[in-house]
Amino acid sequence: MFQTLSKYFGFCNEQNRKKLYTAMFLGVFKAIFAAFRIPAIAVILQGILNNDMSMRNVWISLAIMGASILGQILVGLKTTMLQTEGGYNTCSAKRIEIAEHLRYLPMGFFNANSLGRITNITTNTMEMLADVATLVIMISTQGIITTAVIFVCMLIFDVRIALILLAGFCLFSFFNAMMQKATLPVAPRKSRADENLVVAVIEYIQGIAEVKNFNLTDKTAGKLESAIKEKQAADTKLEYTVIPFMFLQGLTTKLTGVLMALASIYFCINGSMPLLYAILMIISSFMVYESLDLMGGFSALMRNVDIVVSQANEVLSIPPMDIDGEDIIPQKMDIELKNVSFAYEDKTIIDNISVKIPGNTTTAIVGPSGGGKTTLTNLMARFWDVGSGEVLLGGRNVKEYSFDSLMKNFSFVFQRVYLFEDTIANNIRFGEPDAPIEKVIEAAKKARCHDFIMSLPEGYDTVIGEGGASLSGGEKQRISIARAIMKDAPIIILDEATANVDPENEAELSKAIAELTKNKTIIMIAHRLKTVRNADQILVVSNGKITQRGTHEELMATDGIYKDFVSERKEAVSWKIKTGLTF
Repeated sequence: MFQTLSKYFGFCNEQNRKKLYTAMFLGVFKAIFAAFRIPAIAVILQGILNNDMSMRNVWISLAIMGASILGQILVGLKTTMLQTEGGYNTCSAKRIEIAEHLRYLPMGFFNANSLGRITNITTNTMEMLADVATLVIMISTQGIITTAVIFVCMLIFDVRIALILLAGFCLFSFFNAMMQKATLPVAPRKSRADENLVVAVIEYIQGIAEVKNFNLTDKTAGKLESAIKEKQAADTKLEYTVIPFMFLQGLTTKLTGVLMALASIYFCINGSMPLLYAILMIISSFMVYESLDLMGGFSALMRNVDIVVSQANEVLSIPPMDIDGEDIIPQKMDIELKNVSFAYEDKTIIDNISVKIPGNTTTAIVGPSGGGKTTLTNLMARFWDVGSGEVLLGGRNVKEYSFDSLMKNFSFVFQRVYLFEDTIANNIRFGEPDAPIEKVIEAAKKARCHDFIMSLPEGYDTVIGEGGASLSGGEKQRISIARAIMKDAPIIILDEATANVDPENEAELSKAIAELTKNKTIIMIAHRLKTVRNADQILVVSNGKITQRGTHEELMATDGIYKDFVSERKEAVSWKIKTGLTF
């Protein structure tokens, strides 16, 4: 328990940690005010026992009790506010810190880690920390402080009863430590079940159209149901693991209170403790039972706090790329790869590639799927760091650039476009949040999306669904291009930008791309002949190597992958269905 508390305080930033420490400090005064009940009762008891009861005793007792209640209320309010602010602000700050950390992780992390895991950590995990941790930390620390204050008071009145309390608290702490240890093997299963459930839900929702189309509802729902059942089983297993220790903790708190009361009565009977002290010790035993029992009821959740902090720290401990370079503005927009190799885990993706891409030229990258085309462009933009060799922009290694200054030089249009659940205007101005609406409209017109935006109910203020679900593929692509036009980066990377767009939208997209790529360095991955044939140079990438390079005419003059690629496309275009029917 103490280890988890220390771990949580270390997880908080300095400002929030100070708030929690201040709350703990004030908790001492809250416990002291709570302990005022003992002298308040002592005044009355002393008057009764001495047969000297008067209104003076009553007023003194009421004054002490009033101070106790008022002090607890005032200190409690301040303590609760500090603990709540510290707890929720910590989760808020950590969400931002994790988001910033993810921003600078290599893309390999996102390939190796499912969307469900990342989503679970940044949402469910941090939400659990916000809701549970503050309450658990508040009650646990206050329980410890209250017990400590009562223990000090008992040391003053009777060391023997204080030792019984100390023994009971040590036994309580032992069972709590055993409970935390027992949950260690169970906790990873619960964590995996949480992640797998998020993955299953996201997959089910995102793929619902395909599921219905291929009538796979039962099969897909079965996978989701399996994840739900595993989550249920993991939670149940965790509960069954802690129940015996919760029972032992509860039994310990009860027996500690009973032993304190019985010992006080015994010492009073044998004459070694005054009756007044005995009664006060009995009352104190109930106060100890109250604080320990409440703390014990929440101690099982302490393990959850430990798990959540560990999961967040696990993400934050992943080494980011070295992003602390210089803020460089390149004088030329040429890109050069020198003997670049890259492997993902044990699989070589890029194998000793060297290539030059002059500024203000168009380079097309073609080749079979899985050959390394997208990886090559990712290395140029430093989404990944090369395994060996170097990537140069404007004659400087991309590692010498600060990440933000490097990204200012690149705009991307991907095959799969992601739009945020926000207005169309805010999606277009995503990279320039303060841009005026006039600039947004200008970019939209260049991207050939102004007309369809104006046909929407709220125009540029229309809120689109998450991922752009309320727009067609071509419309999303054009908004993505408008976003890139707003950024106005000198280097444009197009990754299959028109691959899955219908012919009607493709014509508009081609015009939009033409606007985007004026006077830029263009690197495009494409499978369509008319997209690549006018490129200044064409790179044919296969099995992680550049197997051919040259212009369209040069490559068509030699046998190889590119000539086969063109022949297959021409054959596919000329292919027709003959029905044998006449009309």
